[in-house]
Amino acid sequence: MKAMILAAGLGKRMRPLTDHCPKPLLPVAGKPLIIHHLERLQQAGVEEVVINVSYRAEQIMAALSDGSAYQLRIHWSRETTPLETGGGIQKALPLLGDAPFMLINGDVWCNYLPTEIALKKGDLAHLVLVDNPDHHLTGDFALNHGRVTTDGSPRLTFAGISLLHPALLESEPPGAFALAPLLKQAMTDNRVSGEHFTGRWVDVGTPERLTALEHHLMQLRER
Repeated sequence: MKAMILAAGLGKRMRPLTDHCPKPLLPVAGKPLIIHHLERLQQAGVEEVVINVSYRAEQIMAALSDGSAYQLRIHWSRETTPLETGGGIQKALPLLGDAPFMLINGDVWCNYLPTEIALKKGDLAHLVLVDNPDHHLTGDFALNHGRVTTDGSPRLTFAGISLLHPALLESEPPGAFALAPLLKQAMTDNRVSGEHFTGRWVDVGTPERLTALEHHLMQLRER
């Protein structure tokens, strides 16, 4: 199975930290945030990772190179301007192939290990959902008997970790577009499964959350 890490964003919410450093390279517990993702994917048996880049692309590519330092093969999908989530994934489809692939938002941290994840016949996506954080108490979707829906309760938050089938995006015209409407349509068609992950998850969207994650990981290291 291949994986894709979304790393093309401008990191506006993280300024001034991202004025000179792209968000994927911000250090957390002694190493860039994106390396935490690469190490976990390698542990899960992933061998090839596609990373889309735009803002300060050269810095990210120089830092990670071909991925051999992490026992992975990295393929780069460069965007002259950010294409949003959906457009960025669609542009990378030639590198991802025809099989379902893992998708990870580059600005989250999670100790989820995707070892047994798979799509059921006919499904277009499998989403990892987590408990609602304080900054997003209304959640995103509901999970009922392993199926993800736009309505219902209790509501959970999308972790930014999923397994997608290329067919979800391949018919969209090239350009910038969001992923969420495609996922919601697939939910309406009952083609999205999901799971509730109760481990540690952080949306590293602000300097304050980055600092909190740093303290948490350093405390774990000291135990």
